Amino acid sequence: MKLTAPSFDDAEIALVSDCLASGWVTQGPMTDRFERLIAERHQVRHAMAATSCTAALHLAALALDLGPGDEVIVPAFTWVTSAHCAEYVGAKAVFADIDLSTYNLDPAALRAAITPRTTAIMAVHLFGLAAPMDEIKGIAEARGIRVMEDAACAIGTTYKGQPVGALGDIGCFSFHPRKVVTTGEGGAVTTNDDGLAQLVRSQRNHGSGGPPDPSVEPHGPWTMAVFDRIGYNLRLSDIQAAVGVAQMGKLDALLAERRRCAHGYLDRLAGSNEVALPVADPGHTFQSFVVRIREGGRARRNAVMARLAAADIQTRPGTHAVHKLGYYRDKYGLSADAFPNAVRAEDTSITLPIFPGMTESDLDEVVDHFIRAVAE
Repeated sequence: MKLTAPSFDDAEIALVSDCLASGWVTQGPMTDRFERLIAERHQVRHAMAATSCTAALHLAALALDLGPGDEVIVPAFTWVTSAHCAEYVGAKAVFADIDLSTYNLDPAALRAAITPRTTAIMAVHLFGLAAPMDEIKGIAEARGIRVMEDAACAIGTTYKGQPVGALGDIGCFSFHPRKVVTTGEGGAVTTNDDGLAQLVRSQRNHGSGGPPDPSVEPHGPWTMAVFDRIGYNLRLSDIQAAVGVAQMGKLDALLAERRRCAHGYLDRLAGSNEVALPVADPGHTFQSFVVRIREGGRARRNAVMARLAAADIQTRPGTHAVHKLGYYRDKYGLSADAFPNAVRAEDTSITLPIFPGMTESDLDEVVDHFIRAVAE
């Protein structure tokens, strides 16, 4: 059984066909439409589509003017680009441990990681569960620190009834095929700050500042954009955006399917004392359904995953303890046990299959093999 799968139908085909028929396939009207849908859903003034969430995180770091001498606090258990985006711009990723029950930043660990050089905090909404934003924002605002939301897993996720992506200074979303909404590859930056939005729009488009002052030279067919800053080509195409528009049109149905499957797992696994289950928060969108083996460590976790693979059931570990990866370990001399909860999460977590259209018998099959594997 596959780990996950995107949900496509005639809606995507029709909108891609419309896009191709229009002849406008680079960033244009379909991208504008996709961006408006994201902004409306997440109750934010600006949404800017990009080629990936990695690109979105890079653009967010650039817009916040992070650079050498700045430190960005990042959860020690996350996907690598939550940390890489700080390094891209010459800043330093500084890790803080997580709360094992949520896989998100532990506010006490966050507070302990702050130094006079801390400029930003990366609040990751891992697996579709919002980070503890009240605590994070309280810590940040008292010290004048900016908050970046890595909402790669969190389209549709809410925190105490409020959509993520507009709770900090700037947010970033992913539309990779493992996410609830996909454009193949793609991402978006969200913010309520007009100045940050202007910088993101410029820097995703080669650093373009728009047309020059018409008082210098009247505009005409000869008019070209001004470029007063460095930039990149990180624009989403209208072909991809067309898929995104169709996907956003069925976001509620996709979320309902995720939650149905997740609660099916929760009900079936509720009696197991050997498995730690994800938090059933009402705002959780379950981009991934991640459980944790309580005892036995990495060897036992691997044995369970091998048993499931033998039954043709795909699984993955939750994600990385990023401080253990070679780049960060070697550059900053970090020991594996520096962030014990992150290490335990990497060593004992298993992502179970979850995707729209999973049947009750599919859930039964996964749980049956999983429980038997855990019991061996």
